[in-house]
Amino acid sequence: MASLCLSLHQTLNPLAAPRARPLALSFPRSTVSIRPSPKRAASVTTRASYTPTPATERVISIASYALPFFNSLQYGRFLFAQYPRLALLVEPIFPILNLYRSVPYASFVAFFGLYLGVVRNTSFSRYVRFNAMQAVTLDVLLAVPVLLTRILDPGQGGGFGMKAMMWGHTGVFVFSFMCFVYGVVSCIVGKTPYIPFVADAAGRQL
Repeated sequence: MASLCLSLHQTLNPLAAPRARPLALSFPRSTVSIRPSPKRAASVTTRASYTPTPATERVISIASYALPFFNSLQYGRFLFAQYPRLALLVEPIFPILNLYRSVPYASFVAFFGLYLGVVRNTSFSRYVRFNAMQAVTLDVLLAVPVLLTRILDPGQGGGFGMKAMMWGHTGVFVFSFMCFVYGVVSCIVGKTPYIPFVADAAGRQL
């Protein structure tokens, strides 16, 4: 009986198992350093630096826009006849205009000189070549009203055809004058002027 009780006591109270040690996880130490991307640093440096347009490039660009403006003065004769005081705006350039017209075939010489000597000359910067090409494109477009006038032949008098020609020529001159002022002012401050419908055609030629 005593042996039976002893066996039951050993069964109910087993030997305590050895305690398991807690699992310890160790990770290697790593040092993470965040460095700026070289591309980002380069972009920041590029944005911070500003290179102004040289004065020589501005002068050449301004002179380029004189070609279409001089050739567009013929379209302003109706406007100047109706409002003589507006002629005072272009009176300061009369000496240059007279010198320009004193040269035989000055328009053709200036056109090909500007196109071959500046636009196709890769020694000039893109800024100068773009402005020159934009002026050449505008000068080509100014020849269209003359061709239309010769083809349609509105005639003389006060008919509708003559009035339409007067309105059309006046509109062409006003547009050319605005392009000239816009181009000159933009070149003075060193910016690139983008004339509507003309800039796209000029950019494709470069």
